[in-house]
Amino acid sequence: MVSKSQTKLITSLQQKKYRDQTGFFVAEGPKVIAELLNEGLLLHSFFSTAASQITAENHFQLNVAELKKISFLKTANTSLAVFKKPKPKPITDSGLIVVLDAVRDPGNLGTIIRLCDWFGVKQLICSEDTTDCFNPKVVQATMGSLARVQVHYLSLIEYFNQTKMPVYGGFMDGGNVYSEKLPTDGIIVMGNEANGISDAIIEKITHKITIPRFGETKKTESLNVATATAILLSEFRRFTEM
Repeated sequence: MVSKSQTKLITSLQQKKYRDQTGFFVAEGPKVIAELLNEGLLLHSFFSTAASQITAENHFQLNVAELKKISFLKTANTSLAVFKKPKPKPITDSGLIVVLDAVRDPGNLGTIIRLCDWFGVKQLICSEDTTDCFNPKVVQATMGSLARVQVHYLSLIEYFNQTKMPVYGGFMDGGNVYSEKLPTDGIIVMGNEANGISDAIIEKITHKITIPRFGETKKTESLNVATATAILLSEFRRFTEM
């Protein structure tokens, strides 16, 4: 059974201000929970409707109706866990880094975190108005990759003012990414879903690149930001592996 205080805590973690205040976030489903545990994240409490190999001091066995009441999913999974948010490591000016400028959709952010994990990008830097990576929808979309990618929130202007790395930005009118010489160490900036990269950040871009359209009419307005990130990361990695 879930106590009133537990329900209150879990429900509050839908909101960023309470995640910040408590230092906790929620993950659901045995796969996501197991991935986070395997990467060393600290488990606060664990709730499940079935027998589980996960052991925790605060492990509560629930029925389906009880779990449904505390789940953030439309269709509740078999387990829910409350984790302690990890402390981010210092940013290092090396390797391939992805920077997000006001990406708002949780699904896009979660997918981009998973893409960073897939392509070996260890650092993801987000503007302060980018969606919180511990939003429950983001956590679910990462499928555990959140534990392997360092996500930082800070002033992008201040960051770009101190970095010495080349800064690449995705634009509709940049150089063709398939013919550009791409570096092993560099920054890839991706912009807001509706407005792209903001004017203040455009001034910090040193290399504008684009993913060319190949359709006969070429009327497609743009690519989804997560899709575009996947293509650019693939090209950066393909080029550096040649």
